Amino acid sequence: MKILVTGAKGFIGKNLIAELKNRKYNKIYEYDMDSDPEFLDIYTGDCGFVFHLAGVNRPKDESEFMTGNFGFTDTLLDKLKEHGNRAPVLITSSIQAELDNPYGKSKKAGEELMFSYSDKTGAPVYVYRLPNVFGKWCRPNYNSAVATFCNNIAAGLPIKVNDPSVVMNLVYIDDVVNEFINALEGRANICGKYGAIPTVHTVTLGRIAELIASFKESRTRLGLPKLDDPFERKLYSTYLSYLPADDFAYPLDMHIDERGSFTEFIRTPDRGQVSVNISKPGITKGNHWHHSKNEKFLVVKGRGCISFRKYGTSEVIDYHVSGDELTVVDIPTGYTHSITNEGDEDMVTVMWANEAFDPDKPDTYYEPVR
Repeated sequence: MKILVTGAKGFIGKNLIAELKNRKYNKIYEYDMDSDPEFLDIYTGDCGFVFHLAGVNRPKDESEFMTGNFGFTDTLLDKLKEHGNRAPVLITSSIQAELDNPYGKSKKAGEELMFSYSDKTGAPVYVYRLPNVFGKWCRPNYNSAVATFCNNIAAGLPIKVNDPSVVMNLVYIDDVVNEFINALEGRANICGKYGAIPTVHTVTLGRIAELIASFKESRTRLGLPKLDDPFERKLYSTYLSYLPADDFAYPLDMHIDERGSFTEFIRTPDRGQVSVNISKPGITKGNHWHHSKNEKFLVVKGRGCISFRKYGTSEVIDYHVSGDELTVVDIPTGYTHSITNEGDEDMVTVMWANEAFDPDKPDTYYEPVR
């Protein structure tokens, strides 16, 4: 199928085209404001589906709303009619089409034009009244509070929240793109006259700002957001896409001594802690046990022995491990345990504990394994 995308260089257009290509839709006509108008004539005569994403939302003059959101739609539909092309057309409108303002009126006019076109030609049309859309590649300091907050907080710039209690309805760009491709493939989610994105997140402006600020702080605290919360997970992915190119990396606090090093990597309130342990040849670490804390050890480089002895007993159990054959070893509660580097190079072990270390309640008791 040959697909025409207007507004191809915009936020939604870029994301849509990238995913269409991922799904092997490779015959895509990309049209934007700087395209030669002659191409619109060629594309409308040859396409089998139209994603009409082009529009105006920040003009220099209010009259441009109607020109961009109604006038260009009229031009597009006229071109399709000239070619007798009854390809389905999907258009992005806005929830502001219900409001009595210049932008809303222009979007409403574009919607009515689409419905009239469908009635006259029989061509299927899909009109999606989108709320606020957020995600990667959205232009900051333009018309998206999420993009502006992500960009400014990531760059250490101030943000302004006029009313933190304002409630926003948001849809994530990946959900939007997935729904649009569903429409392309005949599975549009239609509610009455309009297409709808199935997942909408309702959250206050103040909460959005708080979350994004916490994402920045998490890099120093080694934390992660609540990844079981769909909105936080999507917002975190969005925030990372706005990191300055020279700020992708951040240092960790390595605890180094003659035995090697121990470095915390990730700490979470509900999924435990991940650390990296480096042991010099011949070094033994551990020789302690826990009441409730449990761990998983994974040697990823070198070779060693993880030894156990159940508290109050004398039998020692040895597990020989190597980075050549990755094996996870569980560290049960009530067993004193140690790990020894048996090789002639540094041994690197990834360690997970079910709870982040609390110096006030370490639950760690010295007891030699042997």
